Amino acid sequence: MLRVTQLRLRLLSSRACFTARGHRLFVLGGSSMPAQLSLRDVSVSRGDRLLLDGVSLSVRPGERIGVVGENGAGKSTLLRLLAGLERPADGTVVTSAGGGIGHLGQTPALPMDSTVAQVIDAALADLRAMEGRLRELEAGLDAAGAEALAEYGEVLTAFEARGGYEADARVDKALHGLGVAHIARERRLGSLSGGEQARLGLACLLAAAPEVMLLDEPTNHLDAAALTWLEDSLRAHSGTVVAVSHDRVFLERVATAVIEVDADRRTLVRYGGGYAGYVAGRAAARGRWEQAYARWCAETQALVEAAATTARDVAVGRAIKDGNKMAYDRNGGRVQSSVSSRVRNAHERLRRLREEPVPRPPDPLRFAARPEAGAAEGELVTLEGIRVGDRLTVDALTVRAGGRLLVHGPNGAGKTTLLRLMAGAAHPDTGTVRRRGRIGYLAQEIPVDRPAERLADAFRRGLPGDAEEQRELLLSYGLFRERDLHVPVGSLSVGQRRRLGLARLLARPADLLLLDEPTNHLALGLVEELEQALAAWPGAVVIVSHDRALSRRFAGDRCEIRDGRTLITPAGPGA
Repeated sequence: MLRVTQLRLRLLSSRACFTARGHRLFVLGGSSMPAQLSLRDVSVSRGDRLLLDGVSLSVRPGERIGVVGENGAGKSTLLRLLAGLERPADGTVVTSAGGGIGHLGQTPALPMDSTVAQVIDAALADLRAMEGRLRELEAGLDAAGAEALAEYGEVLTAFEARGGYEADARVDKALHGLGVAHIARERRLGSLSGGEQARLGLACLLAAAPEVMLLDEPTNHLDAAALTWLEDSLRAHSGTVVAVSHDRVFLERVATAVIEVDADRRTLVRYGGGYAGYVAGRAAARGRWEQAYARWCAETQALVEAAATTARDVAVGRAIKDGNKMAYDRNGGRVQSSVSSRVRNAHERLRRLREEPVPRPPDPLRFAARPEAGAAEGELVTLEGIRVGDRLTVDALTVRAGGRLLVHGPNGAGKTTLLRLMAGAAHPDTGTVRRRGRIGYLAQEIPVDRPAERLADAFRRGLPGDAEEQRELLLSYGLFRERDLHVPVGSLSVGQRRRLGLARLLARPADLLLLDEPTNHLALGLVEELEQALAAWPGAVVIVSHDRALSRRFAGDRCEIRDGRTLITPAGPGA
């Protein structure tokens, strides 16, 4: 045993020197640091829909990348490409991770007939195999030759780099941190809830500690304590992390850079500086777009005016001198030729500009308040003596004009039920609900009652004005493109249906907005715009949300639903 210990120390010393040399080379490389994950001219399609079109991407060792974008843009596909689980139609994907790559999908592919213990062992299979090989080699080290010693050193180096000796302790720590330590190891996965399965899969991946972690919406199903634990764990990870997420606080705390999957252009846009850099980068891009549109408009208008006035401004009808009509006509011909050339050039430039117009940037989102004077005064919704089965009890709750209320609580507490009662979409078993004024309601799930109805028709249903006016109104929000307007509602993605519900809410004046998880399924740029619109809106609003960033910024009263009862906390001074 002493011989083994001495040999380990000698190998560790040798490995430290090797690592130090490699580390110095790594740092001196600076911006030329080799990519650990890369895509080169990659294109991917789903059926007849092109998701990514000739994109390239490099991720350097140790980076923590947040991946954002709309539902269906290709975020999960990007992770699967990097994990080697899918192949691109064109281009190449290159990965370099001697410490392994771990991929966790939104729905972990775990065998339902396996036990929790078996799933943990499977996740640690590489480490278990390495440890077993170390034991085999140690048994013959006294008579080992150079080749066996070299192999032992390589296996030991890899095992310790992966934290192999702490693997079982990491399992216990991860299970506890993610709130699943109470689950017995002999339990079958089929007996666990979907949330428990997701948290178990995440715990196993974190315990395995692969060099590269590819995580698809890892914050789903986690409470506040588990979220904080996960964020701290990923920040402490010495390897590379690429995580798809809509959680802004998670991105703020974890991401060193953000990659946006742009569904419109079917490309990837990288922003440095973490989530703050992403927000600033999008704002700067918006500014550049507005400037480009202003330049396009100004140049187009100038060319139109030039083409119309050039002939009038050049050679404005001089009188004939010395009666020399021939010279006058000759000079006039040269003037006319010059005028014609300028007009032709102006028309040609104008044609090219109009063939490739700069689209008008969409207007900032704004909710429409009721225009009638005094329409939004006093109590808008009052609940008294409400009982809904054994799920929800509301003794008294009032929302007044201009009031702001954030409703929070665990899943299943009754938050959506409370909002449906306020909106008139549900009725209590006992008690009364009084409403006045116009109420705008955004449900958590947008139903599809008429799947064959075109998007434009679904938007304008019930709105005053003709179809063209409503079409222009819908496009002005920037939520949809021209080509989307004729798509049947039944063919829209979850995120697109969410945007349709938001558009209908924007178009209808209201006194009170009731919003159930308004940030769900929306791209993060749109979420930021939505929050700005709500902050500027003078009417009353009640929001149900798990969004930590929204909750942190919310200025108003708070309603916690605990054990089926509502507990109101008034806004503090200055809120």
